[in-house]
Formats: sequence, C-alpha cells, structure tokens
Amino acid sequence: MIKLRRPLPLLLILHLVISSLQAQEVKLWKPVKDEVFLQERSQIILSKLPVSQIALHGEKIIALIDHEIYEVKGSHFEKQPNTPNGISRLNTIKNQLFAYGSGGLFIAAEDRWKKIENGEITSICSHLGDVYASSSEDIFRLEGDRLVNIMPAGGYLSSDITMVMEDGTQLLADPVKLGPISSIESYAGTLHILREGQLVQLAGNVVNEHLVDWGNLPSKNTREMLSVGSRLFISTDRGLGVLRGASMGVIKGSDGLPIENTRQLTRGFDRDVWIGTDRGAIRMLDDGWHYFGADHWLPDNHVNSIAVGTNAVYIATDKGIGVISYEPFTLLKKADHYEQWLEKWEHKRLGFIHTLYDYQGEWVREISDNDGSHTASYLTAMSYKYAVTGDQAARKEAAEAFQAMLWLERVTPIDGLIARSIWSRQGDTGRMGQRGSGGLPAKWNATPDSLWYWKGDASSDEVIAHFYSVSLFHDLAANELEKELAKEHMRRITGYIMDNNWVLIDMDGQPTRWGRWNPEYLLRPYGWEDRGVNGLEALAFSYATYALTGEERFKKGYHQLIDWGYAQNTIRQKKTFPPSEIAPWDDNLAFEAYNTLLRYEKDPARRSVFLRSLERTFEIKRMEQIPWFNFSYAAFTGNDAELEVAVQHLREWTLDCIEHNYQNSHRDDLFVSPGYTSYEGGLKAISPREKSVSRGARRAIVLDGGVNGKRIMEPVGFLRDYWMGRYYGFIEEPETADKSLRSVDASWMTNKGAKPYTGPGRPSFK
Repeated sequence: MIKLRRPLPLLLILHLVISSLQAQEVKLWKPVKDEVFLQERSQIILSKLPVSQIALHGEKIIALIDHEIYEVKGSHFEKQPNTPNGISRLNTIKNQLFAYGSGGLFIAAEDRWKKIENGEITSICSHLGDVYASSSEDIFRLEGDRLVNIMPAGGYLSSDITMVMEDGTQLLADPVKLGPISSIESYAGTLHILREGQLVQLAGNVVNEHLVDWGNLPSKNTREMLSVGSRLFISTDRGLGVLRGASMGVIKGSDGLPIENTRQLTRGFDRDVWIGTDRGAIRMLDDGWHYFGADHWLPDNHVNSIAVGTNAVYIATDKGIGVISYEPFTLLKKADHYEQWLEKWEHKRLGFIHTLYDYQGEWVREISDNDGSHTASYLTAMSYKYAVTGDQAARKEAAEAFQAMLWLERVTPIDGLIARSIWSRQGDTGRMGQRGSGGLPAKWNATPDSLWYWKGDASSDEVIAHFYSVSLFHDLAANELEKELAKEHMRRITGYIMDNNWVLIDMDGQPTRWGRWNPEYLLRPYGWEDRGVNGLEALAFSYATYALTGEERFKKGYHQLIDWGYAQNTIRQKKTFPPSEIAPWDDNLAFEAYNTLLRYEKDPARRSVFLRSLERTFEIKRMEQIPWFNFSYAAFTGNDAELEVAVQHLREWTLDCIEHNYQNSHRDDLFVSPGYTSYEGGLKAISPREKSVSRGARRAIVLDGGVNGKRIMEPVGFLRDYWMGRYYGFIEEPETADKSLRSVDASWMTNKGAKPYTGPGRPSFK
C-alpha cells in the first residue's frame, strides 16, 4: 500500500516562496558603462598686461595686448610687426583673420595687414556665405578687397504698419536708420542687428523692430549675439536672451546659468556655447553647464575674449590666457593617470601616502596627523583593484600600504597602541608638525634607536581607518601570511581598547583626545554628540575582529555595546544641526564603519538597525552625489543609488591635483537641484571640476577654498571610489581595447613633485 504525503499547507508554501525570493540578491541599480568622454586639461599663460582679444588663424594663436598684436608661442608672447592702428577686436571668419575697431577693418595677409576700410567698424559676421561688417549706422558686405554698403537706393523701410500706404508704399518723414549698431549676426537666413537694449531684424529692405511676438530681453544692457542652430543668444547683465522664431526666452541663474552678467558669446566645438563674464567662463551644453574660474582654469576671472579650436578653448583675461584642452578619456584611463601621479610626484614614502606642500620653494611630503587614514584609502583602492583585475602590481602596492599600517602599531612600545604618523630623523624634510588633535600640542615620541619619531594622541578616525582598510585587504588581496598578520593587527588594537574599558590609552597613561568609545564618555553630556558615530565605529571594529579571529571575547564586547544601546544610537548618528558644528570628516568615518560592519554582520535583526542608520545618513548626503556615499549605499542595500550622477562625479574630477583657489559663492545658480533636500544647509552640490581635488572627507557643498596652489592633494579618493565601483559592478570595464583610452603617457610628470625619500627603510613584518 502506497502512502501519500500530506500536502503542505498553503501558508507554508507561500512562506517558503517568499523566503526564497528574499534570499535572492535583489539589485535595483543598473551598472554604468565607462564610455569615452572629453577630459579637460588646464594651461595658464601669464601676461603682465591684459589680453584684450584672442583669435585663431590656422595653427597660430593671435592675441591683442595694449593695442599690439602678438603670436602666442608656448608660454610666451611674441610681438608681431606692423600692427594696424586703432584696432580693438580680432575675429576669424572663413579662415581669414580680421582686425577692426576705430581705425577701420584689416585682413591678415601673410606678413602684413591689408586695410579694407578707414571708418570705424563695430562688428563683423558671416551671412549667407559672405562676410558682413557694420559701422555704428550702416552694414556692408565684403566684396573682394572693399566694403559695399548694402543700403538700397531708396533707403530702408519701416516695420511700422502705420507708415504703409494702401498701395504698399511708405511715406516717411525721416529716413529709417539701422543704428546705433553694436553687433550684427546671421539667424534664420536674416541679418539681425543689436542696438543698445533692442533687437532689430533686417528683412530685405525692411528694418523690422517688431520681430518678437512673445517675451522680452532680460535687460536693456545688451552685449553680444550668437546664432546657433534654432536659437539666437543675446548676452546681457541679467542673463541670456534666447530668440527662437518670434519668441524671446530668458536663461537666468535659476535655470542653471552660473553667472547672469554675461558678455562674450562664442560657438564651441561640440554643439556647445562658450560665455565670457567678469567672474569666469561658462560652457553651455545641451544637458548642463560647466563653470571655469581662476585660479585653476584661468589666470584671472575677468574674461575679455574667447577663441575655440578643434579640441581647445583659449580664454583671454586681464592677467593672461587660460587654455582648456580636451582629450578623450575613460574612467579607467583616469585612474591610471592618478596612479601615475602618485608615483611621479613622489606622494609615496615607506608605504605611506602623503600630501605635498610648498616648503621654501620645494615640494615636500607632509608627515601629518592622519597618515594612517590617508594611506588606508590607497590600501582599499589597490585591494579592490587586485580583486577586479588580478594585477600583481596592484597586490604589491596593497601589500606595501598594509605593511605601513602594521608599522603604525608596531612602532609604539605598547601592543595595540597606534601612531598617527612616523617621522624619519634622517630622511624627512620640511616642518615637523607641532600641533595635534583639537589644537593641542603634538605628542612626538622617539624610538629606542633614535631613528624615528612617532606621533601619539591617535584618534577614532585613525582607528576606524585601520579596521576598514586592513579587513578589506584581508578579504580581497592578502596571502595566507598577510591574513594572519591582519588578524593579529586587529586583535591587538581591539584587545587594547577593550582592556582599557573602550578607551585608547596613550603613552602618558591618559586617554587620547578623541580615542573614546566608553559609555562614561558617549552616554554622558560631554561626549553625547559623538555617541552615534563613535558607537558605530566601536561596533564595527569589535565585530570585524570577531568575524576574522573567531575569538568569543570580541563577540562578547560587541554584545556589551549593543546592551548599552550603541546600535540604536547609530540610527541618528549623522548630525545636521547646527551647520557650524558639523564635522565633515565624520561622514568619512561613518562610511568606513558602515563598510566594515555591514560586510560581516548578517543577523537580520541587528542588520536592520544598521541599515536604517545607513538609509538616514545616505538621504542626508544624497544631494552631494559623491560616489563614496552612493556606492556604499548601493553595495549594502541593493537599492537604486543614482549611480549615473555618481559616475559623472568621477568624470568631472580635475587631472591637476594642486590645490588652487576656487570661488563659487558669487554664482547666480546656487540652488538645490530638484528632487533633493539640503539637510546640512548647503546651497548647491559643486562639481569637482569647479573646485580643487580633496580627499575622502570631501564635501560638495563647500563653495570656496584652496590654499593658493601651495599644496598638492593625493588623489586616492578617486582611486578608492573608482575601484570600489568596479568591484561591486557599478562601473563596467571600458569596451574599447584602444590603449590610448585605457592608460596615459605620464612622461610629462617626471621630476615635478617632491624629491625621492632617501632615509632608512621601513621594517618588514612577517
């Protein structure tokens, strides 16, 4: 007799199905292709006097300085002979270079200037295949070597219908005038005339003053015109006027225009328009705006003239010329650029990664408060890269950085106590830092052999950087020996902190300024503000140590923190008020802790608490569109994390890592983009293109900054974010096999940065 199995209850079947679906990894994000894009490069050519005009003539760059014509050769100006008198403008039309102004119109002819017209010329343009020029009252067509007035024999007619007789003729008490003409331009097959505050159209022999059916110019203070396809742009002091057909629209700061007080208008090389202002230059594209200011892109913000070549833009200012050239890049190629930069500019020393600063006219490596955390970002970047590519060179770089991290703990005489940095008495130059945490005096300690000083008073940001980077190296790139070293490193630090009641005790037997995770600090008024982020750190490093070592004491310590309420405190760890007391580096610490804890904690109940914390924190940081935040969020939630804008953020990093000054607080487009909320008081997420390179604690809402070009930032933030994106599949590998789009020629960087380190070597730990 065959026994039939009892059918499963329907609710149990549904439970199993739902559980199975939940067990599958659900990803709501889509990977972003690493497509070829145009990367900007900057070159500054300084001038003692204002460069009032610039134009391109074949392969030559021609500039007008103090009414004299110069050719730009490399980084200097070469005066040209026989400059015509009375010229104030340069323009190239149909491969011909024109110079004009109060002294007339001239055409460049080999080694001389041919004079075409004696009278003052205010503007020239190309119209229906011919060159047209204007004086203040008339318009001329260039015919051979002379200008011919296009006024009809009977004069111009008016567009005023009250002047039209029944037979179509006009009775005019006074002649119809074109002027006063400030500019002419061809649009819709018709010449358009810009008077002061008024747009006029020359329709055959009719001066049409009524061409606009809808809308008005944004201001009577008009400057220039430019016709681009279906649009005629007019620059004013209150934005751009845009004529489409018979409708006049307006583009202002609220529409994304960075500076409303616009002047020069020049057609770009890729369906774009370049705009000059007295506060920098603007590139207008179909889908956005690029702002270029001093000191990185321009020698001065006051723009006088713009010329556009095949792949470069030349911007004349009061202090010289800014050259912005464009080169095809992929993000992979950009990552190679930054890796080469670190090598060629000598940011590396003994496995550490350093910022460079100007010391008595030379670049030297900064031995800082946070050498461990700066190196940690590079260690994670190379660990991710090795996991993605299997590149042994990347693994070697990671192993070198790992050894440096180990040394920061081994250099101290106390197991588990870490140093902030290490100074070589024989090999390091520059200033030995005299300040420590919170403005307190630096705590330097000599090693027994007197070869080194190590900096004490390590803080929580150094500690969490060790656990984040070392645990990731353990998981992705370490060999068996290094795995054991990584476990021992984490065991020693966590054990030392736990043995001292969750406090990092320094050489003097006192707690370090910021190395406190104990309830006596975090759950009382003095440390109450830090209870969220510091608690998150303690949970992360205690559980990560347990996960890798399997030692129960670390698990017990983790559960003790939970019993104290540390897990719940993480939910609102991100502070938003008052804005003046927000520490931007806390965001970096929090995300290092999220990336550590959520890799190991799998318990659904506990994990849900930390995910709620991450959800809240990411919502606050989302408007900044920084990949570090977006990628971390996507990695541990599977949710849509606006990867497209995060990847675009990487594309907009500048290649130059020198910290030039930048200003954005004067802009007219300072508003929060639709769909975002500014919880921290920021006015706008500033593109990396519009500021200087900054490290992992960077904030996109900082409007002004820089250090006068006296410091060079290590670009490890890009490398960490890019290779993290590749590791999790957020960024795809470029499809192209073209080597020129996958790597850079870094020969130009040689001997640019600090001198190579020549002191004693770092010990190797085995």
